Amino acid sequence: MILSGCEIEKRLGTDIQIDPFKPENLNPNSYNLTLHHEALIYEEVVLDMKKSNRVKHIEIPKTGLTLEPNRLYLARTVERTETHNLVPMIEGRSSIGRLGLFVHVTAGFGDVGFAGYWTLEMFAVQPVKIYPGVSICQIFYHQIEGEVKEYVSGKYQNNQGIQPSLLYKELNPDGVETEDPQLELGF
Repeated sequence: MILSGCEIEKRLGTDIQIDPFKPENLNPNSYNLTLHHEALIYEEVVLDMKKSNRVKHIEIPKTGLTLEPNRLYLARTVERTETHNLVPMIEGRSSIGRLGLFVHVTAGFGDVGFAGYWTLEMFAVQPVKIYPGVSICQIFYHQIEGEVKEYVSGKYQNNQGIQPSLLYKELNPDGVETEDPQLELGF
């Protein structure tokens, strides 16, 4: 079951924290999150899951930034959220989707207990100009049944900004990044 906007507002300060919270961003069953002025792009041509890939920080100026097709842009929300006893999820707004802009490639599903800024994986079908402060996506909340064990991962929890992929930490638990995955697999 998805919470209504009235229920989201009722649970502010307990199960739900949104900072800053603006009443005008509250919808019938979601809350609009806004785009921060910072973004990242990967500098690598080939992204390697087993390595920390280099990123470049870019600014989204007030005059806008045109996103190129076939390039992944990592950005973040202005709002920091924290959720308890509910499953937070984000989706792009329909007006944004109708411009051919995906705001999350696959990672719109949050965990119970997540606290931090939402990293957006933005991908444009054709060139599209974006602006800081625009309502870029919406967060909504599902009720959860059963015993709850909250998210406690050290990878993304309590982040302070945009988070590139940290999958390499799972794939290299000993902290050693491999140079050639095929050598490791014995090919």
